[in-house]
Amino acid sequence: MNFWDFEAWGTINLMAILLISLLISNAIKKNIPFVRKTLIPTPVIGGLILLALSTIYEAIAGVPFFNTGIFNDNGLSSLEIITYHCLALGFIAQTLKRTDKKMTGKRATEVFDTGVTTVSTYLLQGVLGLGITLAVAATVMPDLFPASGILLPFGYGQGSGQALNYGNLYEQDYGFVGGRNFGLTIAALGFLSASIGGVIHLNIMRKKGMIVIGDGEMIGEPIESIEGKIEIPMNGTIDKLTVQIAFIGGVYTLSYLVMYGLGELLPGMKATIYGFNFLFGVLMAMLCRQVMNLLRRNGIVKKRYTNNFLLTHISNFFFDVMIVAGIAAIRLEALAQYWWLLLLLGVVGLVSTYLYNYYIAKKLFAEYKDVQFLAMYGMLTGTASTGVMLMRELDPDYKTPVADNLIYQNLPAIAFGFPMMLLATLAPKEPVVTLLILIAFFIVMNVILFRRQIFGKLLKKQADSGKDAE
Repeated sequence: MNFWDFEAWGTINLMAILLISLLISNAIKKNIPFVRKTLIPTPVIGGLILLALSTIYEAIAGVPFFNTGIFNDNGLSSLEIITYHCLALGFIAQTLKRTDKKMTGKRATEVFDTGVTTVSTYLLQGVLGLGITLAVAATVMPDLFPASGILLPFGYGQGSGQALNYGNLYEQDYGFVGGRNFGLTIAALGFLSASIGGVIHLNIMRKKGMIVIGDGEMIGEPIESIEGKIEIPMNGTIDKLTVQIAFIGGVYTLSYLVMYGLGELLPGMKATIYGFNFLFGVLMAMLCRQVMNLLRRNGIVKKRYTNNFLLTHISNFFFDVMIVAGIAAIRLEALAQYWWLLLLLGVVGLVSTYLYNYYIAKKLFAEYKDVQFLAMYGMLTGTASTGVMLMRELDPDYKTPVADNLIYQNLPAIAFGFPMMLLATLAPKEPVVTLLILIAFFIVMNVILFRRQIFGKLLKKQADSGKDAE
């Protein structure tokens, strides 16, 4: 190989065009008022630009734009690989962040309820999505992959990385032709839904005189400091940013070794195991964080090596790249027969997620219901960063505890949400049984979520009955 060959430059060229598209989309959003007011995330605009470019190029040249020589003839596969890895890397960066705040009973309850809301919304999206595709497969499209609708919670609730994971699993193991594109398209519709629903809600509040919507520019940085107490210096013998990236890389390598070992022990579940790369990443990051805390308590390590400020921005970088790469990897011609079904799933996902989360926010988070709603709606149609973007329209200074809710809800969300991920592997084999289990699981989660309202009324009735008997 020569250094002037495309083999040496293909990956660099691909990353360059992804990052350049982000710069262009950022310029568009800053300078076009209409685009700025839509609240469409900048990475989504960048992804749509590349999607339009690749579609036009393929229509003219007959070859996918990202599979040309400049990208080493395999750019589409590389985009999917980037999407796959950035999901896990972003979650690892988030999980490595320290927390020094003590959790009160009320705050613990709010965090727990936020995690349960996340899972119950996944379930609602899964029930509606799977129900729609089962009905469509039984009536107007007998050739449709019946379980395809269960990709709705992965595309909306978890973003393009998980939508790609399961779309690829269904395509490779169960013959769902176009499964990867189907999942990525649902994820793209999710990001658009986050913007549409967010704009609707903010405009409702503006008409009621509750807020004044600015130009979308956020002043100031997150509350975490770049120079925290007893941390390593910013420019020591090794740059502080390099240390953060080294921790993330080390955790992800450990995650790979665990997945590799499990894959060798359980070869029949290898696709499922590697599909949970983000979950293994989160678990290994939690382990790493605990080990570092233990070393510090015992005086073996004197300084703190991780920094929340830098980890926040690294996580945002991975999620930005994941979004733009995921949308750019879509091939529209592969989805021609599904366009109306995808649109139906997208609208149902938008409306159901909006109404359900608004109801929960009003009932359980009354003190800051609008901020909680926007954060949860944004996260459950896009990613955590989309939720934060909408949240900051109302709470730019983090005066409410919503940002903490989003961070700490991951543990209960993972604990309750893991069974649903396993159900996604059952859906292609037993779609009807999976739908019934999802419905039952959704009911249970809502009983847990509204436990105070349900059991409080029962206890009150019992108390009233006791008084009447006396």
